[in-house]
Amino acid sequence: MSTLVDIRKLHRSFGGPAVLDSIDLTMAPGEFVALLGRSGSGKSTLLRVLAGLDTAPAQKLELPVRRSVVFQEPRLLPWKSVIENVALGVRRADARTLATQALADVGLSHRVDAWPLTLSGGEAQRSALARALVREPKLLLLDEPFAALDALTRLRMHDLVFELWRKHHPAVLLVTHDVWEAVALADRILVLDQGRFIKEIRVDIDHPRRRDDPRTSRIEAELLKELGVEPLHA
Repeated sequence: MSTLVDIRKLHRSFGGPAVLDSIDLTMAPGEFVALLGRSGSGKSTLLRVLAGLDTAPAQKLELPVRRSVVFQEPRLLPWKSVIENVALGVRRADARTLATQALADVGLSHRVDAWPLTLSGGEAQRSALARALVREPKLLLLDEPFAALDALTRLRMHDLVFELWRKHHPAVLLVTHDVWEAVALADRILVLDQGRFIKEIRVDIDHPRRRDDPRTSRIEAELLKELGVEPLHA
């Protein structure tokens, strides 16, 4: 199997204990990986290194050139229209055409000329996804992109991300606190604790995945236990 991401002995600290403690990570092209961990475990630090927003020493650090990030906040420029935000930084003559197609992919063809402040939370995050996809990334990095959304919008975004992944097939690294989100979407789930991977689970269950499926329930319970959350008993 070919490798898109290959990291060996990555270390990051900020003057105290290691935030990332000599970790290894590989990802295949088109693989969907979810990263779980308690607050302060190093999840966002790892994502920032993968995105090129932070540097850290490593024995090996191989990453694709084409990478895009979607953060928890949409980070749209309020003085530019939605399509201008999506096309921002695309150095091609057909940037607007590409942005129009990306907005169609996320169901926002009717909001092309809207201003960011008129968007709902879900529409703003879909715009941020379109901005990431218009760059045709080999690696899509999602840093808790649904955390600020209401429960129903969040479920709709799960379906959208899955459909976009199936259509464009980038490798995806999803950082999340939501265990079910990880189980519902990912091929592989990693648990990070104190800068080290302590658990890896492959989810070999066809989509769409149901929460009442005994197989997903077992995986969810196992992950919650790793995160220090014991199931409630009646």
